This record gives sequence, structure tokens and C-alpha cells, in this order.
Amino acid sequence: MSKVQTWITQQKLGSLLLLSVLLIVVFPLTLDIFRLNLVGKYLTYAFVALGLVMLWGHAGILSLGQGVFFGLGGYMMAMFLKLEASDPIATKIQSTPGIPDFMDWNQLTALPFWWVPFKSLPFALAAVVIVPMILAFIISFAMFKRRVGGVYFAIITQAVALILTVLIIGQQGFTGGVNGITDLKTMLGWDIRTDSAKYILYYVCVACLIGGVFLCRWVQSSKLGTLLLAMRDKEDRVRFSGYDVAMFKVFAFCLAAMLSAVGGALFTLQVGFMSPSFVGIVPSIEMVIFAAVGGRMSLVGSIYGALLVNYGKTYFSESAPDLWLFLMAGLFIGVTMAFPDGLAGLVEQKLKPWWNQRRAARKTQDERIAAAHAAYPDVPPGGKPSSTGGDLPPGMSGQQA
Repeated sequence: MSKVQTWITQQKLGSLLLLSVLLIVVFPLTLDIFRLNLVGKYLTYAFVALGLVMLWGHAGILSLGQGVFFGLGGYMMAMFLKLEASDPIATKIQSTPGIPDFMDWNQLTALPFWWVPFKSLPFALAAVVIVPMILAFIISFAMFKRRVGGVYFAIITQAVALILTVLIIGQQGFTGGVNGITDLKTMLGWDIRTDSAKYILYYVCVACLIGGVFLCRWVQSSKLGTLLLAMRDKEDRVRFSGYDVAMFKVFAFCLAAMLSAVGGALFTLQVGFMSPSFVGIVPSIEMVIFAAVGGRMSLVGSIYGALLVNYGKTYFSESAPDLWLFLMAGLFIGVTMAFPDGLAGLVEQKLKPWWNQRRAARKTQDERIAAAHAAYPDVPPGGKPSSTGGDLPPGMSGQQA
């Protein structure tokens, strides 16, 4: 058991193990299916927070447009699910059976050619990862090769989020417009609306999230992760050492985009729709808050941040519908002012030192008791010596002891 504990300590897996127990055991056993489905929805946002830890925390690049990639991943999955729900039999009452209902409402008579490949699930899954990464590569390569960064890059990502939102809403006949892609029912004939399906999708989301944490930790522990940290702190020094700083930034941005897209695809599966409301500037800024509250340097902390912020939104909106926005603002401001490094900073700077100090004091006390017992074996620990005096030092009676 000690070897296992040593290995967990060396690999710094204690916090991840605790989180895994919470997600895999505690939540499914204590929450009903409605609340568990909400937690699954919150965890899809945690993918974005993981990406921001790698991008913002480790690489020092703040992106305010991660909703773009979250939405793209969600739309890629929604396109497949919508085509499966739009078979000729289910849409026989439409003017043009076999196409999504919003296309029929907008008087389209045939499925657009770029929708056709999404009839294949493998293609849709590949698109979930590849399409957002291609867009991220184009944006980041164009910006970082020209050494555009800092606030300017953050503003550009906001502009991309706004452009994509306007594009999705404007192309209503192809994207569903402001309503998005809705009424998603099955995946390969499997009804994703049932309680059993929701349990399965929840566990799939948890497994993918834990896999994402291991992927990010592997990157952090590699030479690439070290260079990302060095680039964040001393970019010019890394550049003068002969490394292509721009391509490191491109990698970090593409990795964050991929993680966000996977979260968006899982969101679509669990919630059953995708709309442009998850793509724009406001949701993108909220996603940055998840990482800030949890701790932008902590992978596990960012997951807790996503859970806390989204639970706060749900709780405040249910208990105080008229004031919940003000309460959420107070939560953000309070956490940021009290814990500048987020929840992870609170644990590292306050709770761990307190716990280690307590353990050290307990260990010292145990050592003193053991030493006293070794010196006076006839005296029970914490008790009084016998009346005969035992092996007490010369000249000391039992009463004196």
C-alpha cells in the first residue's frame, strides 16, 4: 500500500484520483438522472477550461474566442444526428422529404453537398477534431508568424467568434439560424434521450475528460511543455535559442481548439441540440472565467472551476431568478479577489501547508510518546506509573512521577 501511495504522490495523481472518485462514484450514486445530466453538461465545458490551462496558463496566450471551437465541434456532431433524424419516413410530411426540417422551411429542395459526408459517423467524429484544428491553425499561423499576440490576439479571437455567430445566424437555411440544430434523437438507432443513454453518455464524458487530463499532463511533462513555460516567461530568450516560437504557439492553440471541440460534441450528445448561443463572445468569456476560478495553472482545478461556476448559475437562477446575474457577478469578483490563483491556488497556498503542518505536529507528538515509552516501558502511554515505581530514575517515587 505504501508503494502505491508513493507512486501516486510522485506522479501527483492525488487530486485527479479524488476527482475521479467524485465523478465516477459519488455523483452517480447521490444525484438523480436530471441533476447528473446537468453535471455531464458542466463537464463538457471543462474541456474548454483544460484547453485554456494549456493555452493561457502554460503558453501565456489568452483567447477570448474558445466558444468558436466548442460550437464547431457541437455543430459537426449535430449535423450527423440531424441527418439521421431526417430520414424520408420521419420527414414524409415535408415538401422535400429526407432533408432537415429547417432546410425545408427555407425552401431548399436538396441536401447541400457539404452536408452529405456527415451521414457517416466516422466522418463526423473525424470532423469534430479536424475542422476546428484547421481553423485554429489558419488563425494562429497567420497571427503568430507576424508576432501578433497579447491583447491584440485576444481581440482578434473575439472578432472571429462574432463573425462565426453572424454567419451561422445569417445562413439559416444551412445551419438552422438562431434556433440552431434541434430535435436530435438517435445515434445509429440508439435513442440518446433515454435515462440509460444519459448514464452512458455521462460516463463517456468523464472518461474522455480524464483522458484529456492525462494528455495535457503528458504534454506538460515533456520537453515541449518546458518550452511552452519558458516561452510564456521569456519569449525572446527562447527565440534567440533557435526555437520557432510561433509554431509552439500554433500547437498550443490547436490543442486547446481540439479539446474545446470534443467538449462541444459531447455537449450536443447530452443536451440534444446546438445553437449559435454557445459560439459568441459572451459564452467565450464565460469559458475563460471557468479557468480563472479553478486556477489557470491547474488542470484539475479548471474542472472544479467549470463545475462550480455552472452549478452557481443553475442554483442562483433557480433560487433567485431576478438577482442571479448579480449573484454570479459577486461570485466571480469575490473568488478572483480572495484567491487570485483560483481554487487551485487556495489549496496549494493555504490548505496544503495547514495540512502538512498538522501532520508534522502529530508526527512529532507520536515520536515523543514513543521515546517516553521506550525510556519508561512500565508506564503506559498517556497513563501514570505503577505504585511500585517500576524502573523509575533513582530517587523518584511513583507518587512523585
